[in-house]
Amino acid sequence: MRKKSKLTIIFALLFTCSLNAQILTVEITNIKSKKGKIALAVFTNNDDFKKEKPFLDETYSKADLKCGTMTIKLKLKPGVYGITVLDDKNNDGKMEYNFIGMPKEGYGFSNFTDRILSRPEFKKFDFVIGENDKTVYVKMKYF
Repeated sequence: MRKKSKLTIIFALLFTCSLNAQILTVEITNIKSKKGKIALAVFTNNDDFKKEKPFLDETYSKADLKCGTMTIKLKLKPGVYGITVLDDKNNDGKMEYNFIGMPKEGYGFSNFTDRILSRPEFKKFDFVIGENDKTVYVKMKYF
């Protein structure tokens, strides 16, 4: 009987924890081609962003790409997050640069539209997920 009640408690806790998760919709626009994959990384703070240690790191097929736009849904608990996106055309999992250090592949940051030549600070593209589902936008940039 004890084993049953422990299992019931564990399932109840897991169910309660999953109720706190919200759906984050990431709408990525201005994707130039169907070649390669989209690499999406979710960060929770500036230190991890600087060290390139994402909380979540996923790749997605461009099969559902329509008019340069695709939508990705993530389940995240309330908190502060920032998203980076790479248009990984050659599927090597990293950004390619030209001989003067300019990106050769597309990139973007959540809700960040400034055109700068260096990586922004985390606070420039972070956002908060509260108790409701949320949508963030990433406009891909290419040089």
